[in-house]
Amino acid sequence: MESSLQIYLDGAFVPRDEAKVSVFDHGFLYGDGVFEGIRAYNGKVFRLAEHVDRLFDSAKTIDLEIPITKEEMTKIIVEVCKRNNLTNCYIRPIVSRGPGDLGLDPRKCPKPTVVVIAVDWGAMYGDLYERGLTGVCVSVRRMPAEAMPPNVKSLNYLNNILGKIEANYKGGDEAIFFDTNGYISEGSGDNIFIVKNGKIVTPPTLNSLDGITRFVALEIATTLGIDVTERNIGYFDLYAADEVFVTGTAAEIAPITTIDGRKIGTGVPGPITRQFMEIFQTIVTQEGTPIQ
Repeated sequence: MESSLQIYLDGAFVPRDEAKVSVFDHGFLYGDGVFEGIRAYNGKVFRLAEHVDRLFDSAKTIDLEIPITKEEMTKIIVEVCKRNNLTNCYIRPIVSRGPGDLGLDPRKCPKPTVVVIAVDWGAMYGDLYERGLTGVCVSVRRMPAEAMPPNVKSLNYLNNILGKIEANYKGGDEAIFFDTNGYISEGSGDNIFIVKNGKIVTPPTLNSLDGITRFVALEIATTLGIDVTERNIGYFDLYAADEVFVTGTAAEIAPITTIDGRKIGTGVPGPITRQFMEIFQTIVTQEGTPIQ
């Protein structure tokens, strides 16, 4: 990442080395804030309106008032890409509670901090899109909705990180989380889809993020006339699947070909997964909000 990278920080565009926030910011102290992950392809920001809407929904859920409008946030995101001459990039808008004292009370934080970062970004998993990821079911349980709704993209990602650490130790490319009821939830940063007998099953979004790439996958399924069921699933559904794939802004659509040492289907990315990957790549190059 070059030192010349321009970051948006509270109303100004500043060089990377000058993009600093207070150590008293509650985003730093407590993970009190929200964020989004957004992608741009070929000079267009993909599903920008949906991402901005979700950012504001997350903020409203934690009673955080973003000090700019959706329209202003949208313009800032595009401007950050433009100022850094980025056409294929990953964009991270962040809104934290802002500086306060060492207590938890958000009322002590009078002004939220707004940051937007954009960096050059390629395929997250490299050649694993052709070979398939190794999945590991981890012992860490996904945060229950009654404690912290998974649909809030908060700055506190320790739950996800603990699962990722366990997957790393066990040699997995991705962690597969269960919820506290014993059902499959999601990956450490993506949604999960199972293909069985030409049909698709995916967990409901009460116990996992209502992903924007997930929604694109559902659109693709509709276009192809493939039946999709949202229901609770468990170990059996994973291990006995013909295909498994994950979806996420950073991951895009990626196949999982091994889970807990078990070969999924034939052990290579399956035909439906490949078809989804191909159509997705076409969609992201055709849609989006122009940067220039």
